[in-house]
Amino acid sequence: MKERWDKRYRPDKYVYGTEPNLFFKEWIDKQKKPGKLLLPAEGEGRNAVYAAQLGWDVFAFDFSYEAKKKAIRLAGRKGVKFEYKVLGAQDFKTTEKYDAVALIFAHFGREVKRVLFPRIIELLNPGGTLLIEVFSIDQFLLDSGGPKNPDLLYGLQEVEIEFAALETKLIEKLEIDLQEGSMHGGISDVIRYIGVKK
Repeated sequence: MKERWDKRYRPDKYVYGTEPNLFFKEWIDKQKKPGKLLLPAEGEGRNAVYAAQLGWDVFAFDFSYEAKKKAIRLAGRKGVKFEYKVLGAQDFKTTEKYDAVALIFAHFGREVKRVLFPRIIELLNPGGTLLIEVFSIDQFLLDSGGPKNPDLLYGLQEVEIEFAALETKLIEKLEIDLQEGSMHGGISDVIRYIGVKK
């Protein structure tokens, strides 16, 4: 799996583009002051770079060394810095607390979800926000991107159950015209979620 992602990220071209995810951008642009942000499975760094430009203290991770290299390169081009570690989601451990966590097209197997999702809830500060945009199970029928393993896709009920400890501010399943580099392009079926820790 790691080798497959390293191969995907190795070319100079940013396969998911260099602009932030639009749902993430719309949310973060509305925040009155920056805080500490966690970005699991951040890939080539487009969201981390944008958040750092707005003054957020960003910690990102991904299990691809090639992704990290491109993220640091993009940060240098934009004149910002943030912390980025190469590690698997199930290996992520910290005593830090965060004001926001964003899972942007972060697709994990069940065993990883079982470990990571409770940890995310624990790491949020009171009043902290979890933001999610992922492919829904119906994306399996489309060719605009995302995993071809249905176990890695999401259902609305799954998201509600996994994050029931948070106060749901938004949860929706919708079709969007996704335009994020060469790997995310066209009509896509996604789930969006915003939850706040009480």
